[in-house]
Amino acid sequence: MSNEVIIKDAVKRYGDFTALNGVSLDIREGEFFTLLGPSGCGKTTLLRMIAGFNSIEGGDFYFGEKRINDVAAHKRDIGMVFQNYAIFPHLTVRENVAYGLKARKTPKAEISSRVEEALELVQIAHLAERKPNELSGGQQQRVALARAFVIEPSVLLMDEPLSNLDAKLRVQMRSVIKKLQRRLGITTIYVTHDQEEALAISDRIAVMKDGNIMQIGTPNEIYAKPQNPFVAGFIGVSNFMDCEVKGGENGLADVTIQGELSIQIPVRKAYTGKGKISARPEQLFFSQEGMPGKILFSTFLGDFIEYEVELDNGQNLIVNEYTKDTTEVHADGERVHLSFDPARISLYRADTEEVLSQ
Repeated sequence: MSNEVIIKDAVKRYGDFTALNGVSLDIREGEFFTLLGPSGCGKTTLLRMIAGFNSIEGGDFYFGEKRINDVAAHKRDIGMVFQNYAIFPHLTVRENVAYGLKARKTPKAEISSRVEEALELVQIAHLAERKPNELSGGQQQRVALARAFVIEPSVLLMDEPLSNLDAKLRVQMRSVIKKLQRRLGITTIYVTHDQEEALAISDRIAVMKDGNIMQIGTPNEIYAKPQNPFVAGFIGVSNFMDCEVKGGENGLADVTIQGELSIQIPVRKAYTGKGKISARPEQLFFSQEGMPGKILFSTFLGDFIEYEVELDNGQNLIVNEYTKDTTEVHADGERVHLSFDPARISLYRADTEEVLSQ
């Protein structure tokens, strides 16, 4: 049976270094929840605390209503998929998948049927009698997946499970993982540093930095409405522009971008002072008026053309123009003006990095 996972004020220290600084999460039953962030942000540390592999210096961990801080790892009813697969080299595929069921003293007849079903789900039934050294990396990862979910854990934990695969296989395997998770309905906590991977497979994402949660939201919320410049810069590509902000008492602030473009941006609170704008490449567009500059070069990428534009003030911006929306390719060196939809970009205070835009 799947479980809700609740974490309250989790703290982890290594000597004088604080790896987790009071992290709190509420992961819903049956949810695919991803911990995303750069190396050293604390995501794997948190996953290992949930698994029972790391000690807990502070905070409370719950599976449903049961506090698990003092529950041994082997009694937490978790499935675990590691970066390096961690399957037994001396056992066949079938034996590897059956291992956890045997450890739980599941009846032999039930082991056989559940193993067969698991192998069919990950599409490796035809490899059941092979040893791991006879399998490709993707096939070994499928074995690890089958072994993890065949025990029907209440929580499934995955630590960078696709990082050792090539790019094409990673895309295939993330689809396999997401479909399996939806079909089985197991609460899944997934660790990755790959932004595209996180956006593709997650129900919700927690973006982490330096042992803190920077934002929690759906992939669309994280991408379209980043709550601080770190999230805006870490997820996808963002163009950052300095600006001056004034007013906003009526819900619209007057914003001047580097003295070249004045617009009104919907804001959640009034503020007057220095600001910072974040705009995705697809949120910028060519216009008759706007920020003046010239195209340095263009890159044709099939469904869109990526332009690097140098503004007259010396700043370079990336602009994506989708081929379905245009028949014209701008030439290198061409003079252009750039604008954007004020309602779609993100606006922050320059000093505190607090988000101002709605």
